[in-house]
Amino acid sequence: MTDLTPRTGADDVAPAQRRRRNIVPIIVLGLVLVAGGVIVTQFLRSAVDYYCNVDEVGQRSGCDADRRLRLQGVVERGSVVSEAGDTAFDISFNDATISVFYSGEPGGIFKECIPVVVHGNFDTTTDTFLGDRVEVKHSDEYVAVNDERLTEADELAGECDTGSV
Repeated sequence: MTDLTPRTGADDVAPAQRRRRNIVPIIVLGLVLVAGGVIVTQFLRSAVDYYCNVDEVGQRSGCDADRRLRLQGVVERGSVVSEAGDTAFDISFNDATISVFYSGEPGGIFKECIPVVVHGNFDTTTDTFLGDRVEVKHSDEYVAVNDERLTEADELAGECDTGSV
């Protein structure tokens, strides 16, 4: 016959039962938390586009040519060239000018001598700003985001329209 009495230690105390934890759920939870942290960090990094006037690039903290920017300026008279569905133009602000390449047609009321905000990055080999989004001054989105900067941009655009720039 088999003895079914619990075993005891040297001092007649039963040993504590070991709980087997399933380690797989803990590992999966850890990986999910790490992946979530990476995704949130990347999202926040890409969501922060510094807003700079053309004359602030390389001059103001955050307006560095090696990061994504929202660049405000006035489209220079005679600089807009559309070819094969792409658009190149120059924008200026306070006597500083930057060449912009936009893959596509900006559309809407885009034209010379109006304030615009171009979202994008610099091509450091050509010092050209590669825009992936263009906001024209008269759009509601542009006014809502850039209201305090419009006065100076309007003055510069007015000078462009009269040919004094």
